[in-house]
Amino acid sequence: MSYLSQVYDGLIARNPGEEEFHQAVKEVFESLEIALPQHPEFEQTSMLERITEPERVIMFRVPWVNDNGEVQVNKGFRVEFNSAIGPYKGGLRFHPSVKLGTLKFLGFEQILKNALTGIPMGGGKGGCDFDPKGKSDNEVMKFCQSFMTELFRHIGAYTDVPAGDIGVGGREIGFLFGQYKRLANKWEGVLTGKGLNWGGSFARTPATGYGLVYIAHEYLKDVRKTDFNGKTVAISGAGNVAIYACQKVNQLGGKVVTMSDSNGCIVDMDGIDLDLVKDIKEVRRGRIKEYIQKHPNATYSENRNDVWKVKCDVALPCATQNELDLEDAKVLAANGCLVVGEGANMPTTLEGTKYLLENGVGFLPGKAANAGGVAVSGLEMAQNSYFTQWTFEEVDGKLKGIMRNIWVNISTTAKKYGVEGNYVHGANIAGFMKVANSMMDQGVV
Repeated sequence: MSYLSQVYDGLIARNPGEEEFHQAVKEVFESLEIALPQHPEFEQTSMLERITEPERVIMFRVPWVNDNGEVQVNKGFRVEFNSAIGPYKGGLRFHPSVKLGTLKFLGFEQILKNALTGIPMGGGKGGCDFDPKGKSDNEVMKFCQSFMTELFRHIGAYTDVPAGDIGVGGREIGFLFGQYKRLANKWEGVLTGKGLNWGGSFARTPATGYGLVYIAHEYLKDVRKTDFNGKTVAISGAGNVAIYACQKVNQLGGKVVTMSDSNGCIVDMDGIDLDLVKDIKEVRRGRIKEYIQKHPNATYSENRNDVWKVKCDVALPCATQNELDLEDAKVLAANGCLVVGEGANMPTTLEGTKYLLENGVGFLPGKAANAGGVAVSGLEMAQNSYFTQWTFEEVDGKLKGIMRNIWVNISTTAKKYGVEGNYVHGANIAGFMKVANSMMDQGVV
């Protein structure tokens, strides 16, 4: 049995029922089959066992009182996965689906994603099975204060720097930061995604969506010898990443024709009315179905995957994990899609990814394509350390440079290991090598 197979079988046995974590590790291991023969030192030092086991997992109860005076109890988590190249860095997710296996998958992905940015950040992830939807601001504040009352002792600007994720936006970050400052008795850049008045960074909100489009643009330019001008783009999701990816595509001359939420999707061949989507999702917190009330020529489907049935040049899955499957991949390839860029974390199934790669569709994996958000979080940390604030133009320029460097890194790494054009292998190997070599330098820790 090979070293990779031995480690993977052991991982499944030690982590039963954590399918998303298994999937994330399997994808990386498939890439490492190409690289490990050149690095026997990794097997000698049990590198794979070490890098797939979190350095620390923190679980805790979160008691809080709702507006009716009733005591509620949720389960909180922080997975501090790897700190070889910097403090743990990764988001907090507040959603009923949050469980340990999901956070381990996200934390493992975060290790390699953060390594690709070129900024010294380790990997981590956390969250709670709390659902902020339908809760009053007062209830969200009480919950966040209780959550941080436990978490604060485990984090810090040079230890672990959480950020937002699903269910954790500016409101939640504000409440969390206020409680941290109160308990720790110091102001520091311990959370990213902060308000612009109190340590936040310009361009942080659109960073993931913008970064996704920037790296897709690099692919179109270098590989297809074209750009976004005149291109038809299919986007899933209607949250932060999808909205700002749509905005940047529009600025570059493309036309976005689809968006979706958990209930269904809209198709507007005239081009998505982004102002209306923002009003529905960000102001009214409504459902995407409301779009067709003002645009009757658009169509609505309760099948979210219908976004991939529209003929498009570029597909950007920005909703959630495993939303683009094998059948969707077949339709995209048959319709002549040039490139799929992952705006969400692992939104394409392993079977879908394999089909796209084998059928000539460019594929930019999430750990590279959606790294723009954490990259600007890293820039926010730097600004906090200097007690300064850069302009939007400065941050956006740095973001473009980071995404360009990621593109060059994953494409040249793929070529170096004999799999030119396979950016999944390129991203996995490039990220892994940086972290593994750092761990080697630091001994068996």
